[in-house]
Amino acid sequence: MKDLENGARPETIVLEATGGYEKALTAAVGRAGLPVVVVNHRQVRDFAKATGQLAKTDQLDAHVLADFAAKVRPELRPLPSEELEELRELLTRQHQIIQMIQAENSRLLQAVGKGRHGLRKRLKKHINFLELELRMLDSDIDDMLKKSPLWREEEDLLKSVPGIGNQSSRILLGHLPELGTVGAGEIAMLAGLAPINRDSGTMRGKRRTGGGRPRVRAVLYMATLAATRYNPVVKRWYQKLLASGKPKKVAIVACMRKLLVVLNAMLKTKTRWQAQMTPTTA
Repeated sequence: MKDLENGARPETIVLEATGGYEKALTAAVGRAGLPVVVVNHRQVRDFAKATGQLAKTDQLDAHVLADFAAKVRPELRPLPSEELEELRELLTRQHQIIQMIQAENSRLLQAVGKGRHGLRKRLKKHINFLELELRMLDSDIDDMLKKSPLWREEEDLLKSVPGIGNQSSRILLGHLPELGTVGAGEIAMLAGLAPINRDSGTMRGKRRTGGGRPRVRAVLYMATLAATRYNPVVKRWYQKLLASGKPKKVAIVACMRKLLVVLNAMLKTKTRWQAQMTPTTA
């Protein structure tokens, strides 16, 4: 603090993601005009292990985080706006409630047999309450999007793609705001859909995808599954990959990446879906 008062300015302030507890501090540091970046705690822990630091205390963690920042130099990105943070919170809560409804429905199916009428009644009552809460959340998300001309336009563009519906478009808007602002390779990497090399010497290992943002990957997977049936363009990509001998899972992931690259190009150029679109347009 004394250094800040004397005019010294930190090059980078690095925080670990802690399930949302870091948000208030990140916002405060950002408002103060200081450079701040939030990193995945697994990256920092792997860095600590790689440097031989196996013990874990608050003081040691602080030193490891500082060392990580100095040597890895994580990339600074613009902080999300308050509106984007609110949209993400609503989407997260929506996902939680959907999971609770699924769990309660599973319990309801299991609560069969003599003497379980009371339990089934309570479960149905709770499910009705959760479904009402879900409808209210959907309405709140609708209202948020309607207030933003940019979000309305981008959602309309995304939903012009057969296979992309309300849920898919909103998760992409909330959890992948870089869509339409970066190149094809970077957007694939952010979503965890960029092939990762696994080579050593003359050995060429299989390329695999991984990492990225799990909610984005999950929603793209479901959207692509639907698109391989109902979107003629994606269906054609998928069938071509299968015909070339690709396993179904590999073909689906390849189509996910192709679809994401096209979505990125659509938002970048403000262009609606066209039947002749290919990933090379990105």
